[in-house]
Amino acid sequence: MPTALTKSCLVRWFAPLWLVLGCMVVAVPPSWAQDGAALRARHASMAQALSGNAFGRPLVLESSETAGRLRGDIYARIDQPFDIVGPALQGGANWCEVLILHLNVKLCRADATAAGPTLRLAVGSKSDQPLADTYPLVFAMHTVASRTDYLQVSLSADQGPLGTSDYRLKLEVVPIGDGRSFIHLSYAYRYGIGAAIAMRGYLATIGRDKVGFSVVGREADGTPIYIGSTRGVVERNTMRYYIAIEAYLGALALPPAQRFERRLAAWFAGVERYPVQLHELELDEYLSLKRGQAQRAPADG
Repeated sequence: MPTALTKSCLVRWFAPLWLVLGCMVVAVPPSWAQDGAALRARHASMAQALSGNAFGRPLVLESSETAGRLRGDIYARIDQPFDIVGPALQGGANWCEVLILHLNVKLCRADATAAGPTLRLAVGSKSDQPLADTYPLVFAMHTVASRTDYLQVSLSADQGPLGTSDYRLKLEVVPIGDGRSFIHLSYAYRYGIGAAIAMRGYLATIGRDKVGFSVVGREADGTPIYIGSTRGVVERNTMRYYIAIEAYLGALALPPAQRFERRLAAWFAGVERYPVQLHELELDEYLSLKRGQAQRAPADG
């Protein structure tokens, strides 16, 4: 049985990991479309949910949990054509530009190996910290399908820290006409006993007031009651990564030298649309954190 000291250490070290990777979780809500026609059919079936929801945009967020496995999914319509979105969301270097926007991702490196392309991440707390104090994660990257009407990209890591494993990050995109695209983003992982202990400790202490987006009830005055627990963590981080994709795509029209700053501003503005769920840092803190990482990254990488 874990001692009180062990539990304390797990909570202290697991909290930042759970903040950044809590969205990478599975349970298999709907299956993957596998082709453009199937994903466009999914878009059509979600027409009502996309047109009227609490997010104030055409977006649907789903989460689920089974024993030892969690998953978060976002389906969203964006006003950008597939011939821009599809190429932009392929390649390790492009994905590093997306992932580094998350406040808990301290480093992302795209490498070519004999087994194929990989992404090397360092994840940690929301504050600045040496890379030696972060958690390493190495994702194998695979373009499952890249066609004129459908893109599917998969990132996977067999092992993670503190008993976590089977990481899966997937994205699929189709064109839906009128210069728009439809995106499905999913994050998943499996957690073991050590991670489960840390989750419970985190949610009972520093994470006890954090909530997700799903409404599970109403107060007497009609105020929504949002989901907490591990599914709340999943939903918050799924949204953070989707906002990173939005911010990345939104800056593509700018000259390369201007894109990083625009993406930082857009990511922060995106999370601040939902302060109840996503507020962690002030703008100057976030900008200082990310600018510092950009300056030190070549030497640290």
